[in-house]
Amino acid sequence: MSDWRVRAVRASKRPFTRPVTPAGAAVQPAPEHSMDPRPDQPAEPVSLERSVVDAAVYRDGHRVQSAANLADVYRELPGKPGTMAWIGLYRPAESQLLEAAERFNLHELAVEDAIVAHQRPKLERYGDTLFVVLRAARYLDDVEEVDFGEIHLFVGPDFVLTVRHSQAPDLSAVRRRLETDPELLALGPEAVLYAVLDAVVDGYAPVIAGLQHDIDEIETEVFGGDPQVSRRIYELSREVIEFQRATRPLLEIMRSLEAGFGKYGTDEELQRYLRDVADHATYAAERVDGFRQMLQNILTVNATLVSQRQNEEMKQLAEAGHAQNDEIKKISSWAAILFAPTLIGTVYGMNFDTMPELHWAFGYPFAIALMALVCTSLYLIFKRRDWL
Repeated sequence: MSDWRVRAVRASKRPFTRPVTPAGAAVQPAPEHSMDPRPDQPAEPVSLERSVVDAAVYRDGHRVQSAANLADVYRELPGKPGTMAWIGLYRPAESQLLEAAERFNLHELAVEDAIVAHQRPKLERYGDTLFVVLRAARYLDDVEEVDFGEIHLFVGPDFVLTVRHSQAPDLSAVRRRLETDPELLALGPEAVLYAVLDAVVDGYAPVIAGLQHDIDEIETEVFGGDPQVSRRIYELSREVIEFQRATRPLLEIMRSLEAGFGKYGTDEELQRYLRDVADHATYAAERVDGFRQMLQNILTVNATLVSQRQNEEMKQLAEAGHAQNDEIKKISSWAAILFAPTLIGTVYGMNFDTMPELHWAFGYPFAIALMALVCTSLYLIFKRRDWL
């Protein structure tokens, strides 16, 4: 066994290894989002058939064998022109993928990426085998969220090995489409690569429509003053960034494929199909870039509106405080004016025999005049200070 396979087998003790379904039991696809760390892998060898969704041999665009086991697939390939095998795996265990790698002579780095998963979209060529990583996306209407999946493709001269780590995209639909078009399927493994690329890119259209709807709703909420809109903008921005990470590298993948059209003798009709996918991918990437800019603008507008509302509230509070101060001034002024005659009346009401002017004939008018003079003076002072 080669050194890299020894390292990979030792790595099977890592926590991302999945348990193996018992022999004869039906394989139930796990939910698309349940890509959690996996328990330890049993030490005994595991048959590759356990993770096979579909395996078939095609000759000149027609399905000639639906293999009961992969040994039959391998026997059909060598030395038979126009023959191609397409094997689809769904979340295979590490030992299962290593078995496929040994039979198809796959490069160790590509196999490692397929085992670990969580890779960015990319295209790499190892000899005569292409390794392609794609990120699929679908819009979940019930929760208004974008769900992302991952698929790895090994495209060789006479085989295609697809490794799905999520339920989307539905490659069974891709397989049915190609089987109904033998002329396209007869173009070989590159036709399968085109069909998968086309399915992934076509799956972006509902996501774009869903995100556009969410952004329209957010704009309404922003101008409606919804206090929860900032959180929704943040969550949607994260989805758009993740979507951007899926679409932007796809453009480089399509450019790399187009650059190899002449060198690798890609069929002219297939070139047209791939260019069409590239156009759709470019459109999707541009829309996603636009969404990100729109959300940044909406976030800025929301912050401005929140600031304006806060300023209005502060202004209203300041006006209310100013009005309250005016009322307090008026009340205090009138209280001072009324306090003056009360003080004078209190002094004169003590009835002491030795008080000045107590027996004076003009004592009463003098007291009244003094009260009036003090009140008038205070009134004029407060009026001049604009307290009244």
